[in-house]
Amino acid sequence: MPDPQEFFSKTGKCPGAPSRLCACPFVGDNARQRRLMRKPPNLFRLVNEFIVLLLGALLILIAVRGTVGLPSRPLLMMIVGVIFVFWAARTWSRRAPNEPRALAAVRAVSLAIVGLLLIAIPMLFLSRTSLILEIAGAVLVLRGIIGGLLSLLET
Repeated sequence: MPDPQEFFSKTGKCPGAPSRLCACPFVGDNARQRRLMRKPPNLFRLVNEFIVLLLGALLILIAVRGTVGLPSRPLLMMIVGVIFVFWAARTWSRRAPNEPRALAAVRAVSLAIVGLLLIAIPMLFLSRTSLILEIAGAVLVLRGIIGGLLSLLET
């Protein structure tokens, strides 16, 4: 069998296939389409970041509506904040094998900021609760945007 590229450049036909079936230079050449397709883990990461963006938007919406008060169990909110900070430290120190370092850093920093804000909510006045939730929502929206862009750039 001759080299397909050389044969096509000389004859204008695909080797081993009728000319009416061959619309492109090489029948089996789909490398260009393969480069444009997203990998499943990358798509999952992109959907994950979109969900985080929506969660941040929901937090902002709840804070703007003013239906937020001090939690009835402030210790529980502080424990959740500590868990978020621990999760951030774990994300920073142990990233996934195929995950870019910048994406892990964005995830860790956003989790740490939201965790610290959750710890601060029971300690501040009632008037500051909605402001803290707005800041936490904005952090999550930024994480969703930046994480989504980093996921799109990685192919």
